[in-house]
Amino acid sequence: MDLKRLSVKYIRDYAKSAYIKSNECYICSSEENLQFHHFCSVTPLWESWLRKNKIRIRSEQDVLDNRVEFVAQHKKQIYDDTITLCKSCHMDKLHKVFGKCPPIQTAKAQAKWCVKMKIRVANKILEKNA
Repeated sequence: MDLKRLSVKYIRDYAKSAYIKSNECYICSSEENLQFHHFCSVTPLWESWLRKNKIRIRSEQDVLDNRVEFVAQHKKQIYDDTITLCKSCHMDKLHKVFGKCPPIQTAKAQAKWCVKMKIRVANKILEKNA
């Protein structure tokens, strides 16, 4: 295979100019070290799409030839089913619960977890200020 990088990185490069990233962490409201999280991880989504369409990636050009169609067919997962989190909430918390590359079927659970954590943080702030 003639790829200098993981094929999914080419997908992210193409898609990221249209990401709508918040200026604060959804959970804790931090404005530092913000990261973009896809509830449907792009890697398994891409791999599943390749299998379904019987596409084999052998070179960088193969990725470039297919990424536009892939992104077009997965706009909801790539752009809408996302959240902005600080590095701590993202890597140290969410990915510790759901794993480094969460399975696609955990997307709804991840979203619910984020809401639950946001409420937990808000309640702690209220208790502290009471």
